[in-house]
Amino acid sequence: MKCKKMCTAVLAVTLSLGFMAEVPCTEAMSRSEIAQISVNKKGSNFQYWNKDAASYQALVSYVKDVTNPKSKNFIPVEDRIATYDMDGTFLCETAPYYFDGMLFIDRAVNDKNYKASPADREFALGLERFIRSKDAGDKLGSSAPHQAAVFEGMNYPEYTAYVRNFMETPVEGLSNLKWGEAFYLPMVETIQYLQNNGFQVYVVSGSERQLVRVLVCDALHIPENRIIGTDIEIKADHQGDKNGLDYAYKKGDSLVRGKFVIKNLQMNKVQAIAREIGKQPVLAFGNSSGDTSMLNYTVNNNKYKSAAFFLLCDDLERELGDTKKAEKCRKLANENGWVPVSMRDDFKTIYGKDVTRNDKK
Repeated sequence: MKCKKMCTAVLAVTLSLGFMAEVPCTEAMSRSEIAQISVNKKGSNFQYWNKDAASYQALVSYVKDVTNPKSKNFIPVEDRIATYDMDGTFLCETAPYYFDGMLFIDRAVNDKNYKASPADREFALGLERFIRSKDAGDKLGSSAPHQAAVFEGMNYPEYTAYVRNFMETPVEGLSNLKWGEAFYLPMVETIQYLQNNGFQVYVVSGSERQLVRVLVCDALHIPENRIIGTDIEIKADHQGDKNGLDYAYKKGDSLVRGKFVIKNLQMNKVQAIAREIGKQPVLAFGNSSGDTSMLNYTVNNNKYKSAAFFLLCDDLERELGDTKKAEKCRKLANENGWVPVSMRDDFKTIYGKDVTRNDKK
């Protein structure tokens, strides 16, 4: 990390002057540094996992088996499909809420250059109350239609810039960390490990598809066409209210965002995988009940040896965990034959040693 190099240089200078000085180094891993994380085909250079963890052993053993041409469980490269949920699986979702939800609130409530409709603003304020209170009575239902509405009519370069700008926002509850850097480093390692072993890694998220592309693709080296998410309409900017069958894209047109179409959770994830990938995954990674269908689709009636991994939000020291949710998730994993992954016990670090909880003394 650049920060570490700078600290080393400063330390060398202080030593040459014959005294020690306290050298602060409190930067999280940057996106460019995250993009440089790599694990070789053998898996011998994992840095962020406790290698005696059962989940780690299960993953490495599985990959070695199915990529060995001499194994009865060998999977051809073209069928090595791995699907990952995003929020809470390899990206923070509790600081204090999902990235797309926080982006929506920022747009509807805080953006001085935009005036949300009364309904969208009221929903955003209600969502904010729910996030703070955790009282189910404050939650107003699905936020997806409202999230689409506040960005309706915005073209793709504008939306990309808006998301990238919000990625610079510090996450709440964790020090030295921006939203665009809030990746679980051990899970980033698994993605690069799989890609180096010939797996096609797809992100199958409940968050909006284009948002996920902006947030994920360059940092994790995942092509844009391997991102599946909640969908909104895509329209030509001169299309107006005409149906797509009644309008022809023409010179001078550009693409703009439209209304909400479908939320990519539960069985909708399976439908999207079947429709867009066309093959059954052999590996799946998730963290919540919304991933149940995707994980079970992967491990049931599969012609290949398959596995599903389920992250438990049980770390209360290095992450904003939730013990009750983690216990429910462990039970769910055990009931369905998924491999539980304890963030507390299986990860050497989550975001890096320079990221700490703000409420810890």
